[in-house]
Amino acid sequence: MTPPFPLGKLPAEVLAALLAAHPVTDPRVVVGPRVGEDAAVLDLGDQYLVAKTDPITFATDEIGWYAVNVNANDIATTGAIPAWFMAALLLPEGKTDREAAAALFEQIYDACGHIGVAVVGGHTEITYGIDRPIIVGTMLGLAAKDRLISTSGAQPGDALLLTKGVPVEAIALIARERGQTLLNQMSADEIARCANFLHTPGISIARDAAIAIHAGRVHAMHDPTEGGIATGLWEMALASERRLVVDLSGIVLPEGRRLCEAVGLNPLGAIASGALLMAVHPDDAGRIQSALQAEGIAAHGIGRVEAGTPEVVEAAGGRLWYPDRDEVTKLF
Repeated sequence: MTPPFPLGKLPAEVLAALLAAHPVTDPRVVVGPRVGEDAAVLDLGDQYLVAKTDPITFATDEIGWYAVNVNANDIATTGAIPAWFMAALLLPEGKTDREAAAALFEQIYDACGHIGVAVVGGHTEITYGIDRPIIVGTMLGLAAKDRLISTSGAQPGDALLLTKGVPVEAIALIARERGQTLLNQMSADEIARCANFLHTPGISIARDAAIAIHAGRVHAMHDPTEGGIATGLWEMALASERRLVVDLSGIVLPEGRRLCEAVGLNPLGAIASGALLMAVHPDDAGRIQSALQAEGIAAHGIGRVEAGTPEVVEAAGGRLWYPDRDEVTKLF
């Protein structure tokens, strides 16, 4: 018997092998299950339906907000507009009352209202064997056929851009879930500011994506979630079958460096929703950065795309570390 896997995603090579053993045969599937792709794309005839499902398992605070936004992010990275949301709420036995359920519903509806999404269904149950609520969300959206973008679209010569910085989601998550244990290393005000990263600058990248697409030619987009920007870059390289050359020296937010140092984590491998990774036409990179910055969204040039064996290398030399699991899982 093989040893069990640690917390987090299945290893990429294991997932790739499992998916390869079960190929999609429906011709209406334009983008199916594949390592690195953010969402499925289905051909409806005159437009594409884009579908995404993602759970919230680590967070316990404002999980409805997390669930809506991380699923909407993956719709936005395809160039689609998030439109409809469904959620399966698995609630712990002995810890769920009317007020707790109402709070989760309020979080979901508030987050959907914030981005113009309708809640169209789902499922709720009190579940045996869990000690905290878990939400499995599904987001649907529509994309014009001539506007579809995928993680696999990076082209040789493209510039790599990253919005905001990293790791926005991990900053919020660590502060909210482990803040009390850090009071001997950080002030209560620092921890509160980090906790508010959930909302400011926020884990949503839908606005980032819309601005970028309007400003220039975007060939690939990816939402770096589990495994952080390091895993996100590797997923884009593998999906696009390209070599990425990167310089990540200026992308870690001060709060991320401070918080990750306090708990002994590498910020480049920590869950990074809130940052949008893009491969864009090199002639449009400056225009896209300027458009984002004009709207108050930081945009960093972090490297380039080259032809060659799929890999991620640092401009200073050597391969970028490919995390085997998200750094935040070390805290659970």
